[in-house]
Amino acid sequence: MIIKEVDWPNQKSVKALLVPGGLIFFAAWIAFGTKLISVSPSAVTFYYYAAFAAGMVLAWRFHSSKISFAILFLLLGHRAAEFFSAGHVVASGPGRIAFEAVCFLLPVNFIVLSVMRERGLGLNLIAPRLGILFFESVFVAVICRAGETTAPGLFHLGMFPKDWFAWTKIPQISVLLFIAALIVLAVRFFLYRKPAESGMFWSLAAFGLAMQYGGVTALAGAFMATAGVILSSSIVETSYALAYNDELTSLPSRRSFNESSLRLNYPFALAVVDIDHFKNFNDTYGHDTGDQVLRMVATKLAEVTGGGKAFRTGGEEFCILFPGKHAPEIVPHLDLLRKVIEGSSFQLRTSPILVPPSEERRKPSKKKPSTRVKAAVPRGGELSVTVSIGVAESRTATQQFDQILRAADKALYRAKQAGRNRVEVATPAKPRAVRAPKRSIA
Repeated sequence: MIIKEVDWPNQKSVKALLVPGGLIFFAAWIAFGTKLISVSPSAVTFYYYAAFAAGMVLAWRFHSSKISFAILFLLLGHRAAEFFSAGHVVASGPGRIAFEAVCFLLPVNFIVLSVMRERGLGLNLIAPRLGILFFESVFVAVICRAGETTAPGLFHLGMFPKDWFAWTKIPQISVLLFIAALIVLAVRFFLYRKPAESGMFWSLAAFGLAMQYGGVTALAGAFMATAGVILSSSIVETSYALAYNDELTSLPSRRSFNESSLRLNYPFALAVVDIDHFKNFNDTYGHDTGDQVLRMVATKLAEVTGGGKAFRTGGEEFCILFPGKHAPEIVPHLDLLRKVIEGSSFQLRTSPILVPPSEERRKPSKKKPSTRVKAAVPRGGELSVTVSIGVAESRTATQQFDQILRAADKALYRAKQAGRNRVEVATPAKPRAVRAPKRSIA
């Protein structure tokens, strides 16, 4: 294994965090929070149940246990607050205790859900989460039994002056838990770029607004429904990402590359990038290290200058499209990219994989020995990577895209043959000589 590079927030990742969850959240805040739209109880009721029903159906259809339980925690928490308060905002008694318990438990549950792996909806796989849900339901029922007037002291813990939190109905400890949960979800999103983390981030923010508005009012119900809509949108976003993005490298996938190629207009250029000796990385250091090599190279490709957009088109091969560019314009950018990748390195945590001599003797090979990656890198040493790049451009407005792609592939082959770690530009096809018709001597 090798150390994972942290992908700190940039313009692209911030945009991914905001769309679509952030847009839905702010649209709801403008519409409901500023009273731009009047909220009728019947409309809120329809919005509420439609949002949560759609969310549960989508989560079940796409086998998303994380979003399923996020929706369940939101729904059951809100229903508990409504049940024990009889639908009215109260200052004490079981209704207030339920309100404080839900404000405390929801952020904690979202933190736990965010760190748990997505493993589908098999009963044996979701048993721990069902156990958490059952325990918390019993706990809330016990502390909210008839006759109780105040919540356990845990819900009233305070580390700062009370005056600092005079603006909110939510207890101080719960406000801090909300902030902590939002930070955890944001960090995990920037680390792993999973739409589920973004959806949980904005749905928790919407839930916080609902509790700020009393938890059981019509306005609070509208924000609770918005939290459900945001979680549903994260499922749709996840399915889109799986269809159009490569899961390992987070780059757009082959399908996205094919669709982007259909929208290209003359002129444009493209580059085919291949990792040198990639098979030997897998053979020598294992597939985990190979995956890390792919991620590192993909990260550098995503930052290519010159107006290019990178795609993973298969295995260790990538393509970069440059709309509106000619080959001479992009070669300096590609050579800079090549140098950046060459200058990057990995800190190895495992030793090279060695094949026992007995196994080598049992599997004789007639193939010529290939150039191998140096296996003399010691445990804890650094491993460098290089790439070869082939470049081609559109020559005419009527030229087929496949012809340009084949020309880039041929240029890549020449780069490999010339020693690798270099950029080669496709040579224009020579026009065929047209023979003059023979004159008849008759």
